[in-house]
Amino acid sequence: MFDQVTLRLNVDPLILSALKEDISSEDVSSNCVMKKQQLGEVDLICKQDGVVCGLQVFERVFTLLDDATTAEFYVEDGEEVKAGQLMGKLRGDIRVLLCGERTALNYLQRMSGIATYTHQVAELLNGSNTKLLDTRKTTPNNRIFEKYAVRTGGGNNHRYNLSDGVLLKDNHIGAAGGVKEAIRMAKEYAPFVRKIEVEVESLEMVKEAVEAGADIIMLDNMNHEQLKEALEFIAGRAEVEVSGNVTRENIAKLTDLGVDYISSGALTHSAPIMDISLKNLHAV
Repeated sequence: MFDQVTLRLNVDPLILSALKEDISSEDVSSNCVMKKQQLGEVDLICKQDGVVCGLQVFERVFTLLDDATTAEFYVEDGEEVKAGQLMGKLRGDIRVLLCGERTALNYLQRMSGIATYTHQVAELLNGSNTKLLDTRKTTPNNRIFEKYAVRTGGGNNHRYNLSDGVLLKDNHIGAAGGVKEAIRMAKEYAPFVRKIEVEVESLEMVKEAVEAGADIIMLDNMNHEQLKEALEFIAGRAEVEVSGNVTRENIAKLTDLGVDYISSGALTHSAPIMDISLKNLHAV
């Protein structure tokens, strides 16, 4: 759940922007059938199995439209739910319930889908000491929601944005003139409290990263034998992250390596939404 400061400073403006995208002047359809204020109630129903996430954001959509709107939830973020389950009820002005429905469900479905997919992937790492990480491959202006969903599903967040840490990728290395030079420059520029992570694609780059004193070495798009060889050389002299097209279908093949981290962009860019609906709207 987002704290009140984060909610008001970072979440509310994004929700309001999404609402403005959907309502440029008025909700014509709702105003056609509901000429005046009328209190109503509607059910929040899960239509497939999964892990629910985003209930606070879902409710916030409606309370930003009308703070008299109330929600009663029978589940909590992170809870596994079943198809057909009644997850809660929403009460308020019927016009508000109608015009906020799509935006609220978009958030809830997307966040629940990511939490569900992350949960499925994280379960494949059970019994290991490897942490599952997300990436910055998020939907523009939705990162705060999607990274929260990863945590809810049992994953961990990598850096939030470019200001959050030093990660020297292939193009940084190319711009600097090599692995050692890029790490040297990072050590000179970055505050000492920041760890320096470098992305490598070959054993030669691994050796350069270790010799230059990288704190974390990301082994990117290596096959299993290359990964084992790289880990033998690193031998605990740096933390190790494995990355590169990691999905639910192939992550189990990496569990025997004993690396510190495995990162997967698929957690956010490939998770399908979870089917959730608002049904049975009626006046009260």
